[in-house]
Amino acid sequence: MSQAPTRNDPNEHGSLPAVIPPLEHGEEGWLTRAMRILFGWKAASTRADLEQVLTGEQPQSGFSPEEATMLKNILGLRDQRIESVMVQRADIVAVQQDIALGELVRVFQGAVHSRLVVYNDTLDDPTGMVHIRDLVAFVASRAAQDPITAGQREAPQAADLNLANVDLTLSLATAKIVREILYAPPSMPALDLLAKMQATRIHLALVIDEYGGTDGLVSMEDLVEIIVGDIADEHDEAEMPAATRQSDGSYLANGRASLEEVRAALGEEFDVGEAAQEVDTLGGYLVMKAGHVPVRGELVRGPEPFETEVLDADPRRVKRVRIYRRKEIRPGAARELQAPVKPAPRPAAPPSTNPAP
Repeated sequence: MSQAPTRNDPNEHGSLPAVIPPLEHGEEGWLTRAMRILFGWKAASTRADLEQVLTGEQPQSGFSPEEATMLKNILGLRDQRIESVMVQRADIVAVQQDIALGELVRVFQGAVHSRLVVYNDTLDDPTGMVHIRDLVAFVASRAAQDPITAGQREAPQAADLNLANVDLTLSLATAKIVREILYAPPSMPALDLLAKMQATRIHLALVIDEYGGTDGLVSMEDLVEIIVGDIADEHDEAEMPAATRQSDGSYLANGRASLEEVRAALGEEFDVGEAAQEVDTLGGYLVMKAGHVPVRGELVRGPEPFETEVLDADPRRVKRVRIYRRKEIRPGAARELQAPVKPAPRPAAPPSTNPAP
């Protein structure tokens, strides 16, 4: 006589009847997909089934909107290439290996990054990275008043530190606090780079093009943000909107804003035409129109009927601009038109024909 399976029988799932809810309009419901996932039916299509569950109605799927978003981001991670998330070369904050430690402190102060790329002559000749914690540890060790006594402790005490002992003119290379950095091609899957960072415990990678030149930079935070969204801390500045309308009808815009974002803010009239096939950002469009990187105060016409005034730029890129409709009067032009106009001279009165009394 066979014994009925108990609740803890590991073969209990295998004896379950394969009851499949009826299909509606040729499509299976969310319950069917969930059962196939939970009980291992059609394991080869588990990924597709999970994607279908996540794209269904959230109350029925059992996932919160946040959970569903993260799970979908994880599923799409293997198809994401690091070139789509990397920091562009023009935005990389890097230092030369011969930089003085005092100047390095100033760079860290303005960069709001904990790691900086270190290079030899140019950014195409990188040597590694420097971590701010290594810099602080080096300064603390040199600031110890009594090196012999300080060497007997795990770390110098605050009372034992004398910053006058630190030679801030010492070069970064001499301090020997440069760490190794990873290198990756732009086509590398983001998931593979994330696994490599976990295995090597190196959280910064330079993206190298086919000629060995530096193309961009990726940190572990950039990869994690693919899954959880933007991560902002207390040192991150609020990102400037793509374009903000002003009281005079003009728009303040970010040079890094995409042409699609600018067009959405300004309207369909902001049509760059075929230029959209060559450049993606507003700053790139202005460089293409001007034939060079526009300088501060320079005016660039286009697309009709718009005109752009560069408010902030450096030798490498346009940072901030103001966009006008050319039929509208810019503030400077308005002041010129409002200048007082001298009245026209009155014609002389004709001589009187009456005889004098």
